[in-house]
Amino acid sequence: MGKKDAAGVRAGPVDQYRKQIGKQDYKKSKKEIKSQKQRAEKKKSAIGVKEIILVLIAFLAVMVAVYAFLFWQLSGKDVK
Repeated sequence: MGKKDAAGVRAGPVDQYRKQIGKQDYKKSKKEIKSQKQRAEKKKSAIGVKEIILVLIAFLAVMVAVYAFLFWQLSGKDVK
């Protein structure tokens, strides 16, 4: 099916491009490919600045809410 049917059909420009990219990847050593994969994985799993800022804002919001609640509770009572 696959190769027998496609034997008479010329490869299109997309297939040629894929072959060229595949050959370039093949020329790299296994260590280089492995290190590239590790760098990409580290980049994916790294904690970004946005996440840190979001956590800090959430923490500050909780602290402000607790402070406001306690202030409201204590200011309602008359201290003698």
